[in-house]
Amino acid sequence: MSRALVFLLCGVVFGAGLALSGMTDPAKVVGFLDFFGHWDPRLTATMGGAVAVAALGHWLVRRRGRALLSPDCPPSPPTRIDVRLVAGSAIFGAGWGLAGLCPAPALAVSAQNPAALVFVAGFVAGLLGISRLGGKG
Repeated sequence: MSRALVFLLCGVVFGAGLALSGMTDPAKVVGFLDFFGHWDPRLTATMGGAVAVAALGHWLVRRRGRALLSPDCPPSPPTRIDVRLVAGSAIFGAGWGLAGLCPAPALAVSAQNPAALVFVAGFVAGLLGISRLGGKG
């Protein structure tokens, strides 16, 4: 099976998971983030499930010594908490709370709602901006 086909399959499964869980519904996401209003905890299981699957996959790759489709092992995420991480997380969270979308659901939603492309354009502009400032983007 070619790598492109595996990547396509992973993208389809990921997109289906986003749609089935409600992550592509900005109202549902905003409800999940509204801790001091009408908090909707239903996305907690989705988040927990995603973290569990990612942790299992990361553990399996580390145990195997390389990724399934690459001779290399992907780098571990940084463990140091610094100003850049906190600032980036705050900006990401603010954007997520304001738009009700994070990057992957925004791309999924843009096929049905072209207005989501404004969010995607802002996300890409942020990535390009931080890479010009010397960040890893």
